[in-house]
Amino acid sequence: MDTIKLKPIGYVKSPFKSLEEIPPQSIYAKDEKATIELKEDLVDGLKDLDKNSHIIILFYFNKSKDFNLITKTPWSDEKKGVFSTRSPKRPNAVGLSIVKLIEIDNNKIIIEGVDMLDGTPVLDIKPYSDKLNP
Repeated sequence: MDTIKLKPIGYVKSPFKSLEEIPPQSIYAKDEKATIELKEDLVDGLKDLDKNSHIIILFYFNKSKDFNLITKTPWSDEKKGVFSTRSPKRPNAVGLSIVKLIEIDNNKIIIEGVDMLDGTPVLDIKPYSDKLNP
């Protein structure tokens, strides 16, 4: 298999210090705030991001060490393929969350609706638009 190398662009500072504390989905953490600390040399890339009410965060499930192709979700006993779930235990352990953008202060991005562990590596940030996304 080919290898792709990615470098974190920053890290999440969240109230969730252990896996047991994290809600199963961000919908259950609507009021939870966190900060993404972007690497200083990338700050210019934040220009105009504050014009968006919500942003998409792509991150790495760095605490997920294994995966099963067939798994169960917290809401059902039915077994499903991992690609039909939002399980953090995935072949590439990449996560996606849509969060509310509260404020940007230099390299700190304050967000709300967080379901990420403290110290989670951030891979990318994109604007969310209900006009461009279904």
